[in-house]
Amino acid sequence: MDAEAEAAAAEAAASASFRRQIRFWLVSAIILAVFLYVFSGILLPFVAGMVLAYFLDPVADRLERLGLSRLMATVVILIAFIVVLVLAVVILVPVLASQMADFASKLPDYLTRLQGLITSFDPKWLEEKFGVDANGLREGLNSLLTSGFGLLTTVFTSIWSSGVALVSVVSLFVVTPVVAFYMLLDWDRMVAIVDSWVPRDYVKTVRTIARDINTATAGFVRGQGTLCLVLGAMYATGLTLTGLNFGILIGLFAGLISFIPYVGSLTGLV
Repeated sequence: MDAEAEAAAAEAAASASFRRQIRFWLVSAIILAVFLYVFSGILLPFVAGMVLAYFLDPVADRLERLGLSRLMATVVILIAFIVVLVLAVVILVPVLASQMADFASKLPDYLTRLQGLITSFDPKWLEEKFGVDANGLREGLNSLLTSGFGLLTTVFTSIWSSGVALVSVVSLFVVTPVVAFYMLLDWDRMVAIVDSWVPRDYVKTVRTIARDINTATAGFVRGQGTLCLVLGAMYATGLTLTGLNFGILIGLFAGLISFIPYVGSLTGLV
């Protein structure tokens, strides 16, 4: 009887512990969802700063191994980041802004030409093979292009006229480096604090899992990020040298979305 009572007590304790864990994670998920919903408009610079600090932490660790203090390593990384950012803004932003403005001004003409091409196209074989009404197809495509252009124009006009885009960009470039600096400075300390929260009985397992997740995630994101930057530079350079209009804009856009299979290359081709 004593053994049965002990087994029942142990089972009841395990069940109670499981219920407490479920309640804890449900409450945590609800709080997180509410937090993200309430502060969604201002979270981007902080999230970007945390991500930047996460990926720059190995660089800071390497500088520490070379003899620099954590503070000096963080300052060196921040200065290098700001220099690269300023050079990119000074060199690329004016060119991209000019090409975007030129592209926006010529977009109606491009759509008109595309509509004319669709209208002049007579896909009788579609009607013969698949029973598709050619006139209905042309009208539908024309309506889709017109609606899409009107929607894009409305969205961009609304965003820029309200100043949301400008405020977001300014906050991103101003707040993100500050957040990244302090996160990078105290990164090892924060990791140690989180590690101290883990029950000692499971700390080895949790550390192993976290290390594997970190290795896989960081490797994938760093690899894809490097690939996107290299492809963007190659596409922009190649398209510009061939004399294509908006070569830098199209090349960078195609390269930056090349992490989606086939989409980046097809976008640049189209």
